Amino acid sequence: MATRGAAAAFVIWKHRNNPSLRSISSHHFYPIFKPQMIPKGCRYQIRAIQGESVDRGTQSKNNDEPKPKPENWKIKMLYDGDCPLCMREVDMLKERNEEYGTIKFVDISSNDYSPQENQGLNYETVMGQIHAIQSDGNVVTGVEAFRKLYELVGLGWVYSITKFEPIGKVADAVYDFWAKYRLQVTGRPPIEAILEARKKNKVETCGDSKACKT
Repeated sequence: MATRGAAAAFVIWKHRNNPSLRSISSHHFYPIFKPQMIPKGCRYQIRAIQGESVDRGTQSKNNDEPKPKPENWKIKMLYDGDCPLCMREVDMLKERNEEYGTIKFVDISSNDYSPQENQGLNYETVMGQIHAIQSDGNVVTGVEAFRKLYELVGLGWVYSITKFEPIGKVADAVYDFWAKYRLQVTGRPPIEAILEARKKNKVETCGDSKACKT
């Protein structure tokens, strides 16, 4: 009805100089239309309510989806939380892991890090290169560790080429070079200075508690 009325009004306007159409008023084309019958803003309020109900339904559906349980991890990643470049990769893996729940992340720079709970791997050893512990207790390092980690969050294709020689050896050599000089590259002090600072920090934090210092 509104479309037909609009078309008629356009015809009248177009031929407004035609004497035969001057006497025709616009209400002839809207015999039953009464704007005051529709409260102002009503249509938009209804749309808002409908949209809100859809959003709540979607949110409820998303909340009902099962989340991966952290105890079902298949590999444990030991990472240096004080390394800014390393953390970019760790954050990416953490984001991917929200869907898979296959990786348990352990920050070796934390005062709570326990070698006893991680196959006896102390801070200095893990700082030398990337270490990962599989759920069966097997420890993997270097490029192999990255390969395992990426495979468990659906990104195995990134490191799949390193399974073949001589590419695998080249990748290992590149990573070993990075691991050796990453402290200098990221502007951090030598490992000896870091170890001394950690030792001093533990003494100040733990006091006389021997268990805390180990």
